[in-house]
Amino acid sequence: MATCMGLPEILCEFPSLSNATLRVMRKSIDEGFRDIVRAWSDAIDAATAPLQIFMNALEDGFTEAPWPVMFLLLLVVVWAGSRSWKTVAGTAMALVAIGVFRLWEDTMTTLAMVTVATFVAILIGLPLGILMARSDRFQSVLTPVLDVMQTLPSFVYLIPVVVIFGIGKVPGLIAVVIYAVPPMIRLTNLGIRLVDREVIEAADAFGANPRQKLWGVQLPLSLPTIMTGVNQTIMMSLSMVVVASMVGVGGLGKNVLQAITNQYFTTGFLNGFALVAIAIIFDRTSQAFGKRLQKHTEARHD
Repeated sequence: MATCMGLPEILCEFPSLSNATLRVMRKSIDEGFRDIVRAWSDAIDAATAPLQIFMNALEDGFTEAPWPVMFLLLLVVVWAGSRSWKTVAGTAMALVAIGVFRLWEDTMTTLAMVTVATFVAILIGLPLGILMARSDRFQSVLTPVLDVMQTLPSFVYLIPVVVIFGIGKVPGLIAVVIYAVPPMIRLTNLGIRLVDREVIEAADAFGANPRQKLWGVQLPLSLPTIMTGVNQTIMMSLSMVVVASMVGVGGLGKNVLQAITNQYFTTGFLNGFALVAIAIIFDRTSQAFGKRLQKHTEARHD
C-alpha cells in the first residue's frame, strides 16, 4: 500500500464522495430548488410587489425632487437628529461636494435604497428582538441563525436571492436586509434584557400586565440600545450597496462596481467618497440622537 510520510494512503487523503455522486446530488438539489421557485413564482411576485412599488416611489421622489428641496430636507433631518450645527455644516459641505462632482442623482438613489432597507429591517428586527427578550427558548433557536447570517460572506446571499427573485432592485434590497437585520434583532433583545429588574418589579407591583410593561417600561428604557441597532443597520446597509449592485441595484454601488471592472480609479474614488460621506452623516446623526434619548431616559428614571 502506498504511503505518505510513513502513513497508510487512507490516512493521507480524507475519504470523500466521488465526483459522479457529487454531480448527481448538486443537480438534484439545484433542479428541485428551481422547480419550487417556478411553482411559487406568482406568489413570490405578488408578495414582493408592494416592496417594489414602495422602492420605486421613494426613489422617484428622491431623484425627481428639485435638489434645493432635498438639500434642505436632509439638513433638517440631520439637525432634528443631532441638534449639532457642526454636523449640519459638515453635511452641507459633503452634499455640495457630491453635487459638484455630478453624483447627486446616484446618491439619492442610494439613499432611497438604504432608507427602504433600514425601514424593512426595523419592521422585521424589532418584533423578533422583542420575542427573543421574552422567550429564552426562542432566543436559543434564533441565535444560531443570526450567527450564520452575520458570518456568511455577503456574496453568498446573492445566490438564493437571485434564483428566487431574479435580477432587479427588490432582490438587491432583500439581500441588503438579510445582511443588515441581525444587529437590529440582537440589540433590541439586549436592550430589553438590560432593563433594571427593580423597575420591572415596580411595574409588577403596580399591577402592569406584560403588554403594559413592554410598551410603558421596557421599550422606553431600552430605546438608546435599540437606536444603536438602527445605527448599525444603516451602516451595514451602506456597506452592502456595492455587493447589491451586482444584481441590478443602481446608485453609487453600481458606479463603484463599474470602476472596479474597468479600473477607473477616479470614478471609484469619487463614488466611494460619496458613500463614506453618507455613512458618516448617518452615523453622527443617529449616534447623537441615541445619546439624547439616553439622557432623556436617565432623567425620567431619576
